[in-house]
Amino acid sequence: MNFPVQKRLASGILGISKKKVWIDPARLDEAKESITKIDVRKLIAQGIIRIKPHQGSSRGHARKLMIQRKKGLRHGAGSRKGSANARFSKELVWINNIRVQREFLKELKDKKIVSSKSYRELYMKSKGGFFRSKRHIKLFVEEHKLASRPAIVK
Repeated sequence: MNFPVQKRLASGILGISKKKVWIDPARLDEAKESITKIDVRKLIAQGIIRIKPHQGSSRGHARKLMIQRKKGLRHGAGSRKGSANARFSKELVWINNIRVQREFLKELKDKKIVSSKSYRELYMKSKGGFFRSKRHIKLFVEEHKLASRPAIVK
């Protein structure tokens, strides 16, 4: 049975949707007889008419995906929206690269692996965007024999 009148009255009293009204299946005959707001209020007080519990969406799957993302997974080409620049600006990429290169050059100078003249030359090349990475600086130093000592750190 539907009990549209009772559900409408109960939803008005409780301030919820008609879909959220639950009528006790064991006491349907009492619910059928109630046709006024006062009758419905009595049924609510007796617990014959109640609010259905809230059914939320499970976050289990979302939590599982977040764990994978923390591991660095699910970041492939198919998951990306927006250009590479939108995800990580050119300026930030440059800043990160130049910091690593300058730190490495300072280390070479402090440990006296390169002379101050070679350091200045390498620094200006780095500033001009000549080197792609720290490894590229290492290769350049080895190829052009700028190192006073053969061992380049890290």
